[in-house]
Amino acid sequence: MSASLSPREGVFAHWPNRITALRFLGSLVLFVILSVWGETIGQGSLVVQIAFWLFVGIAATDWLDGYLARRGNFVTAFGRIADPFVDKVMVMGTMIFLAVMDWSRPWFPAWIVVIVLAREFLVTGIRGYVESLGLAFPADWFGKVKMIVQCIAIGVVLGLFAFDWPSVLHEALAFLGHLFVWGTLLTSLGSGLSYVLKTKKILAGATS
Repeated sequence: MSASLSPREGVFAHWPNRITALRFLGSLVLFVILSVWGETIGQGSLVVQIAFWLFVGIAATDWLDGYLARRGNFVTAFGRIADPFVDKVMVMGTMIFLAVMDWSRPWFPAWIVVIVLAREFLVTGIRGYVESLGLAFPADWFGKVKMIVQCIAIGVVLGLFAFDWPSVLHEALAFLGHLFVWGTLLTSLGSGLSYVLKTKKILAGATS
């Protein structure tokens, strides 16, 4: 059951929505760092170390706001909208920066980022349409796996340049980065197809 907040409390009266807002602000700080200093980095650069730890912190606390909301019965309409919105801003925004910077572009080519972004637009659009009909359209496990793979891919690429790794570890992480970026592409396409098929099933059941 959703929490009923009094007008005096407001949407930021409890920690789940505060954490969501802090994650959004952290994402904006991350984008500023990448925008201003992203092209001037070197291996083991302090700038990338800050970006790496900031991204890890934002991504790792993704579960925290939801957990606190469910535990304290503070599940609100704002939280249901804002939490996935912040996730998309964080992941897609970081991917876009990594696609345009010389040091990270080999791992995040623009065409992969465009496909992943198109998947997000598609799912958001069909979710909005289905819910406008008064039907439920919950997230499924495939979408959650996609989010995890995306975060690992970004974290590995940032971590690759954040620290001065021995050559063997550097090569292993470079390969792992490529592996998870391709995993991001495949899970994005797979989850997108899953949502399309689910939408078809939901609409067929609604009209039968």
